[in-house]
Amino acid sequence: MNPWPPLTLLKPGDAFPPLSRAWPAHSPAPGLVAVGGALDVPTLLAAYCATIFPWFSEGEPILWWSPDPRMVLRVEHFRLHRSLRRVVQRFRASAGCEIRVNSAFDAVITACARAARQGQSGTWIGPRILNAYTALHRAGHAFSVETWIDGRLRGGLYGVSIGRAVFGESMFTEVTDGSKIALAALVALCRAQGLPLIDCQQNTRHLAFMGAAEMPRAEFAGAVGQLVHQPPPQWRFEPVYWNTLMPPAPLNADR
Repeated sequence: MNPWPPLTLLKPGDAFPPLSRAWPAHSPAPGLVAVGGALDVPTLLAAYCATIFPWFSEGEPILWWSPDPRMVLRVEHFRLHRSLRRVVQRFRASAGCEIRVNSAFDAVITACARAARQGQSGTWIGPRILNAYTALHRAGHAFSVETWIDGRLRGGLYGVSIGRAVFGESMFTEVTDGSKIALAALVALCRAQGLPLIDCQQNTRHLAFMGAAEMPRAEFAGAVGQLVHQPPPQWRFEPVYWNTLMPPAPLNADR
């Protein structure tokens, strides 16, 4: 007899089951909530508002997840370690380097789909995900943060935003630290505009090194339930936002 909660099989338009129906941490698929349904904009918005996200490979049905605990980066806890600080300082001081937001979303998500991942033989960002998140971007709820060097897109990330809730999805880089610069820029933007959390979905050593930590799903769901109803930020990046990570040196009063 299967000891896990029966999986909900969704038809397009069906509501998601309560999070109590998700498979537990000790199950074969921790956090799995439901199977099937659709990837249209209303369904994706309903999913993210409920802290549920799609993750599946090509050839599989749509799988919906909500892990417990959830990996979350509180932006005030972001660690700009010394090596990355030097990288960002050089980037900030270079005339040919800039951060752009939402100028090349299609290119960013396509690059994320093509990026090689350690321990993975393929990608979960297949045609259905590409089409779904491109539509979500056009609806105003998916964003890209982009690292541009000498007029070329060299790294970046994309994610989902609903109200003041921010959900990170994937990143890529073509140069050393290109994706880390984009993440630092996203944190700076969030700090500048008062966005408290970035959902990182699942625990990795890299995310923990940057300051992310696990949060009980119920606590995360409570926070998201409030943030999605708050006014959205302005998705743009101003160079002054870097000051939220690296405050300028105070002027010498004796000079």
